[in-house]
Amino acid sequence: MSLNRTLLIVVLILFVDQASKIYIKTHMELHENIKVLSWFNIVFVENEGMAWGTKLSDIFSFITEKTAKLVLTVFRIVAVTAIGFWLVDVVKNKRTKTMTFAVALIFAGALGNIIDSMFYGLLFSHSYGQVAEVLPAGGGYAPLFYGKVVDMLHFPIWRGTLPEWLPFFGEKEFSFFDPVFNVADVAISTGIGMLIVFNKKAFAKSAATTKNDRFD
Repeated sequence: MSLNRTLLIVVLILFVDQASKIYIKTHMELHENIKVLSWFNIVFVENEGMAWGTKLSDIFSFITEKTAKLVLTVFRIVAVTAIGFWLVDVVKNKRTKTMTFAVALIFAGALGNIIDSMFYGLLFSHSYGQVAEVLPAGGGYAPLFYGKVVDMLHFPIWRGTLPEWLPFFGEKEFSFFDPVFNVADVAISTGIGMLIVFNKKAFAKSAATTKNDRFD
């Protein structure tokens, strides 16, 4: 896959991700819920932690929430930089289209969430009981590196009581799928899923690489 096509994928994902987040942030109050279908809701939540809302301070009790947030943002920056170098290497060495597409998805998704963590605190006012304002006169809700990731996609596909015969979980309330996520999360998950499911195809040598090997 060419560099131009790879960049186009990254830019398109970033555009859709950021456009959806900015729209939600500037049109909905925090925790507002819009039911689209019986199995699909638009729910505005903000995540200042990792996947599933987990915070480093929840794992390491000796770390304050502020420090945990800073460490997480710095880690994300390091991670997305490493993924960026990986993507450049994949394109430069003309790896398979499957690998290039997957890594481009992961990079775009990671970069999309980094933008939230780094800049949203500066760009927006808070969303508690109000629709956020862009570039508020009194400043944003948090300093640089302390922004929260905007999530909005919720798919409560099934909710009910598990059957009595099920070991350990019988007769307990259960719902699938509870997490709220965003377009960037979808891109990351899809990219990782492609590398796992299509492992052989993704990591196979491309035709160009195989041809070069013959002349080595």
